[in-house]
Amino acid sequence: MDFLIIYYLMGIIMIPGIIFAIVAQSKVSSAYNKMSKIMSKKGIPAWQVARQILDKNNLQHITIEQVPGKLTDFYDPKHNKIGLSESVYASTDVASIGIALHEVGHAIQHDQDYAPAKIRLALVPIMNFSSNILWPIIIFGLIFNVFAGFDNIVGQIFIWIGIAFFFLSFLFSLITLPTEYDASKRARQQLEESGAMDAEELIAVKKVLNAAALTYVASLLVSILSLLRFVLAVLVIKRNE
Repeated sequence: MDFLIIYYLMGIIMIPGIIFAIVAQSKVSSAYNKMSKIMSKKGIPAWQVARQILDKNNLQHITIEQVPGKLTDFYDPKHNKIGLSESVYASTDVASIGIALHEVGHAIQHDQDYAPAKIRLALVPIMNFSSNILWPIIIFGLIFNVFAGFDNIVGQIFIWIGIAFFFLSFLFSLITLPTEYDASKRARQQLEESGAMDAEELIAVKKVLNAAALTYVASLLVSILSLLRFVLAVLVIKRNE
């Protein structure tokens, strides 16, 4: 199991990504807590603003539902549904409205066939499948390596399948980044055009959405480092044979 030992030792490579992810999440929490105290001057709840923008874009078929949790908001293109968390749904603060409109941005992306969003959607079932079988495949490959040597063709195939899955995770994070930034951009544009917020409120919304976008940057960094860590572990083992 030399590979596993080297793999875990190379965990040090992940430290910058982990630190960045913690900082990004901290910024999200800070921005949300601060901006959620700023009430919209028009006093319209987040779900209603989202409904108005959806209707304005001829997306009447998309429903809006309240879902359990905090910041568990999502857009489901399969069921034409936007889920707004309990902390967002009926709130009138600028942070909640911005989050709701971010999900509306995703709905508009889907309606307009925004390419990165379509690619990301196509990758979701593949990612779900790969996440379930990734480590069983890698462990199976390592068992072959222990009993037949690292150059065993079967073991090698499983190891490189593992690398392919890590690369897929990187690709998913890479395509997610422009998708999320674009959804936030659309949210700000729709709010500005609708007149639902003034310039000061829009600045507050931008701060929340920009902070949230950092978490996707962190996810991309972690996926890059994870791929690098795995590949380097393989190369070190091969070199020391």
